[in-house]
Amino acid sequence: MKLLFISLGCDKNLVDSESMLGLLGAEGYEFTDEETEAEVIVINTCCFINDAKEESIQTILEMAPYRTEGNCRALIVTGCLAQRYQKEIRREIPEVDAVLGTNTYPQIADAIKEVLAGRACERFQPLEGIPRLTAPRSLTTGGHFAHLKIAEGCDKHCTYCIIPKIRGAYRSVPIEELAAQAEELAKRGVKELILVAQETTLYGMDLYGEKSLHRLLDVLNEIPGLVWIRIMYCYPEEIYPELVAAIRRNKKVCHYLDMPIQHSSDSVLKRMGRRTTREELVQRIRWLREEIPDITLRTTLICGFPGETQQEHEELLDFLKETGFDRLGAFVYSQEEDTPAAEFPDQIGEEQKIRWQAEVMELMQDLIFDRNQEMIGRELWAMIEGKVADEDAYIGRTYRDAPDIDGYLFIHTGEELLSGDFVKVRVTGAYDYDLIGEIIGE
Repeated sequence: MKLLFISLGCDKNLVDSESMLGLLGAEGYEFTDEETEAEVIVINTCCFINDAKEESIQTILEMAPYRTEGNCRALIVTGCLAQRYQKEIRREIPEVDAVLGTNTYPQIADAIKEVLAGRACERFQPLEGIPRLTAPRSLTTGGHFAHLKIAEGCDKHCTYCIIPKIRGAYRSVPIEELAAQAEELAKRGVKELILVAQETTLYGMDLYGEKSLHRLLDVLNEIPGLVWIRIMYCYPEEIYPELVAAIRRNKKVCHYLDMPIQHSSDSVLKRMGRRTTREELVQRIRWLREEIPDITLRTTLICGFPGETQQEHEELLDFLKETGFDRLGAFVYSQEEDTPAAEFPDQIGEEQKIRWQAEVMELMQDLIFDRNQEMIGRELWAMIEGKVADEDAYIGRTYRDAPDIDGYLFIHTGEELLSGDFVKVRVTGAYDYDLIGEIIGE
């Protein structure tokens, strides 16, 4: 039976999608990219912000006609949108045969069987514990890098965020289970492991009574085959000395931290429910760069939070000039129902939010270009991602670049290279976000 799987949203959602693909592959399903061929269509949805919600709804609506007029015998919706709006989905889109929540995705094969037997179904359970899987993940990232989800849920309750309501409280995956997953991935050729969670820095608090990400890094660093270990989603206030020491001592751990701060103005941070101040952020960034001089720091920002003023926006721009993040993503504020911020007064108009976002990204483009210029002459290891079509050139990434969200390094060479190969490169030029280099060793 042919199955079309559509995965939307973040890399954490992608891990769930890959887990479902592994389960379905073990059940004997044949995968297809053609909607007209699919007898089963599964959509793993996202609803973190309004754009993601609209994309998920639009995708379901686009697939619905194949259920009523095509070969499709089962249309299944899973993930965050299903968890949050299960009743609305079943009521408004009757073509959907089954909805599964964020903690029941391991039941995907059983749900499909139930639908094929003529019974519509809903599968939800309390947002507790960690789903257990009976088949290896089916990797969709090319095989040379993979994400490792080390925890589920979040306890922060930022005023703009719906995640705790659709993913539950923070739950860590035990170290021994993560080590087993990482070993299996490494045996399958994965060389870069990217640690993800709603927040990675609190890893282990619920299981071991203390932050334990440093312990996990020590274990993962010893796994043969892995070359890079990258850490994403570190809340700045939770970064602790033992973690920094573990990054320094473990050679496989990239000197790279993704540290979402969302804003820098004290008043905005307070309204967001964040737990840092501007001065604390400055001190934390300074400390990280003192401890790890070649560290690359990435962050994300929200533009146009309710009540934000022009002065607070300019404070953010000044902060960025002072701190000089190496990588950055900026998003306009999304007014999400059932969050405290959605009811705040002084909501900002869309045009203003977009204008502020553009100003942030324009500034960062200049700052990142300056930092890239400073890289010229540096020698770095790069992982090959692929070949440039019709050219003797390859696309690579250095430790400074996470896949899909950061820049690339373009390498001109007549050598034959494969995705996942590592080469040593001397940087010879720079673009706004990308670098140019030449191979000096493998």
